[in-house]
Amino acid sequence: MSELITLVIPFLGTTLGSAMVFLLRNRISGRTEKVLLGFAAGVMVAASVWSLLIPSISMAEAQAKVAWVPATVGFLAGVAFLLVLDDVIPHLHAYADSPEGIRTNKVSKNAKMFFAVTLHNIPEGMAVGVAFAGAMASGSGISATAAMALSIGIAIQNFPEGAIISMPLRGEGMGRSKAFLFGTLSGAVEPLAGFITILFVAKLTAILPYLLAFAAGAMLYVVVDELIPESQEGKHSNMAIVAFAIGFAVMMVLDVALG
Repeated sequence: MSELITLVIPFLGTTLGSAMVFLLRNRISGRTEKVLLGFAAGVMVAASVWSLLIPSISMAEAQAKVAWVPATVGFLAGVAFLLVLDDVIPHLHAYADSPEGIRTNKVSKNAKMFFAVTLHNIPEGMAVGVAFAGAMASGSGISATAAMALSIGIAIQNFPEGAIISMPLRGEGMGRSKAFLFGTLSGAVEPLAGFITILFVAKLTAILPYLLAFAAGAMLYVVVDELIPESQEGKHSNMAIVAFAIGFAVMMVLDVALG
């Protein structure tokens, strides 16, 4: 039961954020958007370091491995994985002028926007799954409370992310209910990715340090590729930096206090 709760919490964050489409205007103000993007980026960077990379190094040391090898290899593999998905899957970021990935006219604009968010939610689900798998593994150094802290932290950043998804869809003319549904479904990939990761790691505990770093690399790819560039475009970029610092601090405190 605790496993299910840990996996579902981030999804609930996305769902609640997507529900803002019923409460707010058709578009989020530029200032609010910058704050939300910066906060989400801060949470993800802190989670990558404290919840994933540091435990990866510590677990490698406990397994008598060269401590930096799993962290480095896994991290670079995670970045490469998202890079390949970005180049293959046709998708469109909410405020981009042109789509990315394989060019096709068979996928609608709304579907491409949905794929963009779903694609970038995969590493978050993997991160929660691999952290929980680490908590179940003996000698990993990852506690159940640490896995829960990561889950809560990602749920916190998923709340503004859900709003950032559903509001632009509404602004493009989509109905409120449909925009909410799309925003919610974009987060459904997280518990699914987390569950698959748990099943995979349960059989291959020895590579857990690599998978922890893999999730970190994938998450940081999202931060560098999307969140930070979008938060620094146009006006109010300083507010995004302040929000980044707050998000980083919140996730760091959660991990240290609960871990």
